[in-house]
Amino acid sequence: MLVQDLADAGLDGVELMIEHRLPLTAKRADVILAGIGHGGEDRYVIVELKQWSSAELFEDDPHLVLVPGMRGGPKLHPALQANTYRDYLLDFTEGLQSSQVDSIAYLHYAQDGDVFDLLGDTGAAPTRMFTASRRGELLKYLASVFAPISGAAAADRLEAARIRPTKQLLRHAAPVLKGRDHFVLLDEQRLAFELVRHAVEKARRADHKTVVIVTGGPGSGKSVIALSLLADMAARGYAAVHATGSKSFTETMRRYAARGSTRTKNLFKYFNSFMKATPNDLDVLINDEAHRIRETSANRYTRAEDRSGRRQLDELISAARVPVFLLDEHQIVRPGELGTVGDIRAHAIARGLDVHEVELDAQYRCGGSRLYENWVLGLLELGGRQPEAWFGDENFTVETVGTPHALESRLSLHLDGDYSARMTAGYCWKWSKPKTDGTLVHDVEIGDWSRPWNVNGDRSVGTAPPSALWATHEGGFGQVGCVYTAQGFEYDYNGVIIGPDLIYRNGRLTTDRAANRDPAITKKVTDAEAYRLIRNTYKVLLTRGLRGTILYSSDPETQDYLASLMRTRAEPRAA
Repeated sequence: MLVQDLADAGLDGVELMIEHRLPLTAKRADVILAGIGHGGEDRYVIVELKQWSSAELFEDDPHLVLVPGMRGGPKLHPALQANTYRDYLLDFTEGLQSSQVDSIAYLHYAQDGDVFDLLGDTGAAPTRMFTASRRGELLKYLASVFAPISGAAAADRLEAARIRPTKQLLRHAAPVLKGRDHFVLLDEQRLAFELVRHAVEKARRADHKTVVIVTGGPGSGKSVIALSLLADMAARGYAAVHATGSKSFTETMRRYAARGSTRTKNLFKYFNSFMKATPNDLDVLINDEAHRIRETSANRYTRAEDRSGRRQLDELISAARVPVFLLDEHQIVRPGELGTVGDIRAHAIARGLDVHEVELDAQYRCGGSRLYENWVLGLLELGGRQPEAWFGDENFTVETVGTPHALESRLSLHLDGDYSARMTAGYCWKWSKPKTDGTLVHDVEIGDWSRPWNVNGDRSVGTAPPSALWATHEGGFGQVGCVYTAQGFEYDYNGVIIGPDLIYRNGRLTTDRAANRDPAITKKVTDAEAYRLIRNTYKVLLTRGLRGTILYSSDPETQDYLASLMRTRAEPRAA
């Protein structure tokens, strides 16, 4: 259709860049027309093509559209969709000016009368919309944009352009990010921050590349450092991007750190966004939750032509002059997660790169209680530690309860006191799809108590929020969270149900992989790896609270053991 339109407009030389992938994302524009403007400048038109024959506004909302016969409910207005692609391309393509790029929506099967509602003002200026009825206007428009000469060189220049956050985007994002609560970085936190700053300045002066690795337990300030760095780099006009391997964590960053700014949200990416990134186009790539790095970026949705077999770690190191990795090795909870200090260090050294390492010693999330973090490590026999009694800490409360009813009741009291609270469990119960009536199945069943898992999807179910917002949305309390929705988040009070995959037998806690129902722990996973992953899972779950943790085990012998570890301060410690 567009080929004929260009020919009829006398613009055979204009290039069609079909299914053009937008920078650092899996999103693709249907077509980008590339050519030369009448003043000799490169010109581009992003075209959002729709094969709709009819459509109408959804409940008179100028941004949403209903298409008869198409499933999935309301769609984004095509003019608004095209405009967001234009803004994104401008934000991440160095040297591209807004005057060079237009965007249009083209409903080439529809007549004006069939989409009359959509022809009004959407607020998506300067995007224009054309229909089959307006084909003549489209030809005139194209002729006004492009000169009748070859656009091959313009297409080549767009393909070769440096992909990085532009200064316009950074100027926009800096006050948004700086507007977050002021973070005071202490000791090793500030050291890590200054090391990255120094490495960036050195890289810009001397074409140097440095890898920075920051390790720390839950609440040690890794994500505080990440956000502080992103804000600082944006304010300095340096090309910096934040990335994680967690959908829940990334979506929450986009929602809260970006404060509703669509453009700032685009600075928060996923680890698999850099498969085709040009080496060192970024000044800084901040890899938060780097323990979730995987062997490769390819997944079942990756196109065959994009599958290179290249290691994801190599992609992340290559993408920036200063790649920063913030991680906690005891939070590796899925097979195939490979983000360890040793692996990152070895890969960087093999490439001849400098490596700086910072270990964060302070524990801020759990009320500043280093005692509690060490107690959890000992309970799970991680990091060379052994179980010991809990004698209390004035900054953090730990208690056991005898039933899940009591656990939920205690957490509810904290909610009533204007504190945040969530309950989580080991992955030991089936996970059903919602019922046909739109309610969640109460899969986590212990005696006469039962509750549903958190929503497993991107849409709310009743009052239950989508999975990415379970930890932060007020509707999340009524469901039991799993490790994949809890990881990376925090709330004041943390209730943990220890399932039958971690039980006390013969004087110690042991794992029972047969009781674990995580589909990621397949038969290919060795017993030793399952042992490590199950313990790391509970390490994550047990360290989500800011003020306190309430423990319950579905296994009576394990429950008795946990209760036996709770001591008063007056009781003597073992020698």
